[in-house]
Amino acid sequence: MQDTARKTYQNNPKEICLKEMCFRAVREHFAALGIAAVLDLPTPLIKDLIPYLTVCQLDEVQPSLNQRGISTHCGWIGVLQDMCGPNHAIDFHTEEEAKHEVMRTLFTLVFYGLTNPFVKRNITNLNTPSFLKAAAKCIKHFFLTRPVESLTAEQRPLLDLLEKGIRSVGVSQYIDLSNRKTQTALYVLHRLLDHGVAKKVVVHVQCPTILAWILHGRGSQYVNPVLKNLMHSKTASFVSQVTSASSDGASCSLHLETGASEDQEDQVIPRKRSKWASIFAEEADSGKTNFNVDPQVLCQTFTPCDGSPVKACQWGQIESLEIRQCRSDSLRVLNSALPTFFCLRCLTLHSFSTLRDSDVLALARALKQLSESSHSSLTALSISVLPHSSLVEILLDSSPNVTSLHVEIQTVMWGPRFIPHYPRTAESDMSAELPLEKLVLKVTELQTDLNFVTSLLRRSPRLDSLHVAGMRLPTGSSEGQLLTILSESNHFLRSLNLEDMKLCDSLPKILNLLRDCKLEELRLNDCRLLEKSNDKEEVLQQLVAALKSVSSLHTLSLAQNRLAKNVCVLAELFSGSSPSSVRHLDISSNFIKPAELLEFAERLKRHHPPHRLTLDLRKNPGDRDPDTWNDALRMLDPFCVLLVEGWNSTNTMADHISNM
Repeated sequence: MQDTARKTYQNNPKEICLKEMCFRAVREHFAALGIAAVLDLPTPLIKDLIPYLTVCQLDEVQPSLNQRGISTHCGWIGVLQDMCGPNHAIDFHTEEEAKHEVMRTLFTLVFYGLTNPFVKRNITNLNTPSFLKAAAKCIKHFFLTRPVESLTAEQRPLLDLLEKGIRSVGVSQYIDLSNRKTQTALYVLHRLLDHGVAKKVVVHVQCPTILAWILHGRGSQYVNPVLKNLMHSKTASFVSQVTSASSDGASCSLHLETGASEDQEDQVIPRKRSKWASIFAEEADSGKTNFNVDPQVLCQTFTPCDGSPVKACQWGQIESLEIRQCRSDSLRVLNSALPTFFCLRCLTLHSFSTLRDSDVLALARALKQLSESSHSSLTALSISVLPHSSLVEILLDSSPNVTSLHVEIQTVMWGPRFIPHYPRTAESDMSAELPLEKLVLKVTELQTDLNFVTSLLRRSPRLDSLHVAGMRLPTGSSEGQLLTILSESNHFLRSLNLEDMKLCDSLPKILNLLRDCKLEELRLNDCRLLEKSNDKEEVLQQLVAALKSVSSLHTLSLAQNRLAKNVCVLAELFSGSSPSSVRHLDISSNFIKPAELLEFAERLKRHHPPHRLTLDLRKNPGDRDPDTWNDALRMLDPFCVLLVEGWNSTNTMADHISNM
């Protein structure tokens, strides 16, 4: 078959049907052929074969192909396109990025038995130990949801692999610490956090007790009283019973049966009948909950006993904590732990409703206590949603070492806010320089205090990245003042993202900023750049001329600015003797019609970009004239990576909004 494929390629490359049959045969009989047979093919033929290989086959051949200078990127992208459908833009530029996304998505689907058309079509290649093993070696984040019992039973080797590679753990199920069924989930968490290398935890559920369990011993010296009772009240009797069962020579190896419904009686079934098993059976029959949630005890429960002395487990350290449903009760648990949470580097708190003033002030006090310790390592703080901007100042005052701050503010109340007194230290100076390097301010307010924003910028001369969204200014204030401050005070700025703002009156300030900056990324999304201009083309030409002077710029986004027919001017970015260095251009959501895209493509072909350009065309009405739109895409394809998605122009409201 291999010889047939080679001869087909050499003698008659137009016989696509025969070549495709050979490729499908290789896929089907890959195990029998072996990697060596595939590697013996000519390089062009291998590249054509890659899209036909299964996920496991791609993973198996990738190291050898990479040694020959052949990338499997197209194969992983093909899998993603098959999984997501033709109308989903795939934006993964490297082989490893695409591979990780494939493995991350498929591992979760296959391991938890979730339905998906792609998995159904390829179930024989995916529902195998070899795939789960290959995926487990690639993924870095693990979602803890039901069921995970198999990780302590027939798929125990999988847990060993996850333990070595998982860097981040997500808890996406409610865990009732009073229910024995949760022991398995707690044990898996213990293995990943304490035996493994995971340093980041993302809690997706509102569960203060499990939050206390996660924080206990893993960087904080605080012990929650409720958790302490759960962890230690039964320990003496539990350990004595285990010791008694083990001393008689009975096997201590426990095995949790999988597939049992949650309505069934909770049972822990041993591989070999032992006194320990009898203890659990008696407890189940009597309805007692004589079990322990101490990670040390759990580890003894699930780890096979070989008769050697049991060593105490080491506690892991949590360097990054993210709470996705942060409410008052979770904050109380966190605030108690924060003053001694010395290993914490990154803290993210998100609430679906606006936080209360009192909760934020309590958090600020806890952060202040932490910052006063010489052992504190917290440098990144993200909080949403704050009720007003004055709390940002308080949070910064309480965390003077933070270099990355992300806050979302939402208030629709007029007038000043009166908040409870928050004591500040005597040496606190709110005009002092801040070490901020990254700042994100997302605001939903009727009016934003511009002085608050400009004060932050003046105090942050080391700022490297700035993202401001949703700012609405009162009469008499101008967004141009913000741009002026950036020009004067923030000379190290590399990334600027201004979103959902009115910049149509601030073009001179934008041009002035671009004349003397070292920006690498510029995003002006939904900024109404052309809203008041009588000559929109002239405005864009001025902007393009300024952008070409920024030699460091590699990413430019002008999404949602209603560029429409004026998009053609952007092709001039790459004209002349000094073309722009932009490699990623986002012109999505600009109501660019097919004829306008075709003209843009023709101009861009004349002013050929010096490098392959990633061009984001999503959410533009290509279906108005599909033939012309596809002609434009074909013209762009040789020198662009195109990001496109389907568009349905029957949605007149979407058309209207895009063209406002």
